[in-house]
Amino acid sequence: MHNVDMHIHIVPNRAAAPTVLLRESYREGRKVKKRTLANLSALPMSQVEAIRAILRGDVLAPLAQAFEITRSQAHGHVQAVTAAIKRLGLAAVLASRPCRERNLVIAMIAARIIAPHTKLATVRWWSNTTLAEETAVADADEDDLYQAMDWLLERQDRIQKKLAARHLRPGAVTLYDLSSSYYEGSTCPLAKRGYSRDGKKGTLQINYGLLTDARGCPVAISVYEGDTSDPATLAPEIERLKTQFAIDRFVMVADRGMISQKAIDAFKAQGGVDWITALKTVSIRALVEQGQVQLDLFDDRNLFEAASPDYPGERLIACRNPQLAKLRAHKRQDLLAATEVALAKVQARVEAGRLAGRDKIALSVGRIVNQYKVAKHFDLDIADNAFAFRRHLDKIAREAALDGVYIIRTSLPPERMAAPDCVRTYKTLSQVERAFRTLKSPDIDIRPIHHRLADRVRAHIFLCMLAYYVEWHMRQAWAPLMFADADQAAKLTRDPVAPAERSPAALRKVHTRQLDDGSPAHSFSTLLAELATITHNACRAHAPGQPGTTFNILTAPNPKQADALKLIQTINP
Repeated sequence: MHNVDMHIHIVPNRAAAPTVLLRESYREGRKVKKRTLANLSALPMSQVEAIRAILRGDVLAPLAQAFEITRSQAHGHVQAVTAAIKRLGLAAVLASRPCRERNLVIAMIAARIIAPHTKLATVRWWSNTTLAEETAVADADEDDLYQAMDWLLERQDRIQKKLAARHLRPGAVTLYDLSSSYYEGSTCPLAKRGYSRDGKKGTLQINYGLLTDARGCPVAISVYEGDTSDPATLAPEIERLKTQFAIDRFVMVADRGMISQKAIDAFKAQGGVDWITALKTVSIRALVEQGQVQLDLFDDRNLFEAASPDYPGERLIACRNPQLAKLRAHKRQDLLAATEVALAKVQARVEAGRLAGRDKIALSVGRIVNQYKVAKHFDLDIADNAFAFRRHLDKIAREAALDGVYIIRTSLPPERMAAPDCVRTYKTLSQVERAFRTLKSPDIDIRPIHHRLADRVRAHIFLCMLAYYVEWHMRQAWAPLMFADADQAAKLTRDPVAPAERSPAALRKVHTRQLDDGSPAHSFSTLLAELATITHNACRAHAPGQPGTTFNILTAPNPKQADALKLIQTINP
């Protein structure tokens, strides 16, 4: 009688893959013998192991029956944002000690970056992700979020002071600009009729001013009533820099509508404040007509310095951008032509007798010239039964002479900043404009503003600024994976007057929509969306002897996701 034992025997080979044999052992008398039943070397090892399990007596079942996934939560985008928050040490910036309010604010900042919603929608949304569990706020409701916003607003000055200490140094360049968002409702005292930078005419506005470092990294934000003028918001920012942030010397960069002569006089009286701004068109024209800025110098250069007794102790840096000059000339011509077409229709109505009376004719004409804003370029003759118009060619020529011309005005002496660098520094205000675009975009969605209480509006806007602070650093880290131009060093040496141009590498990404390795280039939102496909899966096993055993599995990241998560670790505040 034979006692048979079947088994797998793997024979290693030095120069080739091992030989896999199905063998059986049997006993004849006192001797144990073996014989080969089959050569399994051609089978993949997964099948070999399955045969080995059968020979052991294991009960096999299809993998789908071995366990079930009881819950899947989007995780990759949460992992990236929370990792960035940790790299930035934002928790310690918010509060030195752990507390529930700090956890709630961190969760709201992350949610504002990933999927900005109302507070009620946020607490419903984050249960579908790992965010609530990662930040230990799974039991929070919308009232908890409102209380955390109140807590955050109370700490705003301290938080911004920490950010200023991190990003601003004595003598540093600071950027400042003002924007607004429209308000839906009627109860907030901050909401006023004012200029809508969102193009929402007739809506209530709330203004907010953003202070950044020279790179455009946000440091502080202030909220003002919607009818507050730009220059009125600058003085509080100067006071904040000097007193709260204890920076006694700095360079303020703001646009021509922000830094008025009154503000400059105040700077001089305070001391320690230098500035870079630009002149308005009316001031440029005065300098040209007085002969203090000679336009023929632009024949062989696009930048030169000038001086004027009207600006004692200051430097004036005149620039001319030919491409901008062409754009303005074309735009003016289009507006003039459109105005003439509309005025000709009014003229025809008057000649046909369908429109009469000086006042009625003037009203129709006024609507047209105000629409296209070129009234100064036309001579208008209005009578009770007649109307005529013609271009004022001398005025058009005087304006055209200044096309593409702008003048930078600064208190900085040449030894502190050369003229080309003054122009480059003024142009960095585009970074603040970019910040406003991001705040208003679906990325952060600061608008429309719904909160009824003034302090809740302030907390909402501050929360959005902190979200942009995190996103700003993430964008810097992810630049190699995005359409962004990673060659930022070139900005320091390129022609300061010529239009900004992307590097060849950035242009390739734009045209091919691919990175150098052939993989797709991303925007910030699409990269977050790709990361969101990394899921956290809660599983329950059905294996014999282990019924109901639970375990968690994360989706393995693909190469692009792995690169994105790795780059987050390069963030350095």
